[in-house]
Amino acid sequence: MKMIMAIIKPFKLDDVREALSEAGVNGLTVTEVKGFGRQKGHTELYRGAEYVVDFLPKIKLEVAVDDDQSERVVEAIMNAGSTGKIGDGKIFVYDLERVVRIRTGELDSDAL
Repeated sequence: MKMIMAIIKPFKLDDVREALSEAGVNGLTVTEVKGFGRQKGHTELYRGAEYVVDFLPKIKLEVAVDDDQSERVVEAIMNAGSTGKIGDGKIFVYDLERVVRIRTGELDSDAL
């Protein structure tokens, strides 16, 4: 099993959610986060004063999938989340050791 975590631009959330649904994803966790990468933030003008925005608003998605689904899910996120501009985000894939469904006690793939 794999845990796929993706950081995307907020306005791409609906597109990515639709693409994940089409890829067979049953559930996902969405968190509003702030951060920066190579982009390093930007400056904005507000009421004539310039100020630096260090942390940009992003969306963090977390999806647990079986090994055979992971590539399809990564491709779905890449295709739906891309604008072709700096700051599109990143996708992290890591091994998931164990999953337990709290209500039933089901384990691993059955719990997904």
